[in-house]
Amino acid sequence: MKKTLEWQIATVTRIQPETPTVKTLTFSLPSWDPHLPGQHYDIRLTDSDGYQTERSYSIASEPARDGEIDLTVERLEDGEVSPYLDDVLVVGDQVELRGPIGGYFIWEARMGGPLLLVGGGSGIVPLMSMIRHREVVGSKAPVWLLDSVRTPMDVIYADELKRLSEKSNGPNVIYTFTRQQPPGWIGYQRRIDAQMLAEVIRPIEKPFRAYICGPTLLVESVANQLVQMGIAMENIRTERFGPTDPSLIGGGG
Repeated sequence: MKKTLEWQIATVTRIQPETPTVKTLTFSLPSWDPHLPGQHYDIRLTDSDGYQTERSYSIASEPARDGEIDLTVERLEDGEVSPYLDDVLVVGDQVELRGPIGGYFIWEARMGGPLLLVGGGSGIVPLMSMIRHREVVGSKAPVWLLDSVRTPMDVIYADELKRLSEKSNGPNVIYTFTRQQPPGWIGYQRRIDAQMLAEVIRPIEKPFRAYICGPTLLVESVANQLVQMGIAMENIRTERFGPTDPSLIGGGG
């Protein structure tokens, strides 16, 4: 990793729609360093009048991808950066990036498991980097993912998570739909609460590592409930963003 992070000009090489409001942007980097799962990049946009604005976006891809990264961006109606990234950028466009950044909310296979990953909306993004890293390096660390989303249309990485979860050593993927459920759904259909967490962690061997990412209220609620259940604070890592409603998808801006 670089000691001093500098801005560089990255080129969009691929755009993948994930949901009606979320896209994954693949960037080719002229100066690339492998990231750690859970880290992020800063994006800086400069207007014609010189006005600049920056936002941070979690890396979705695994570190093994040489020379490029994936950033998954949800379009926020009142955002300064996400509408440009999702609505305007096309393959071949260039933007300023700086990273990788972050050293707290990270997991590498050498750290072991088991793992409890809890995401709210686009909070799944850094968790997906961890899941992909685990898959690529062949880690056997058991993983449980609890993903809170509004509706079936809001599930990010749905097909990939389904494919991975069907493998013999794949992650255990659990959804809770807070507003609308799929036809015939018999799973969770409410915001994450203590009873749900207790049921999810029951089969997980303790001690385990917990990573929670999403809107502030969701993250704080889940972390506090885990502590009350006897999970050591040093085994809990959190990453949060703007909205305080845990049923909202947020991130970036």
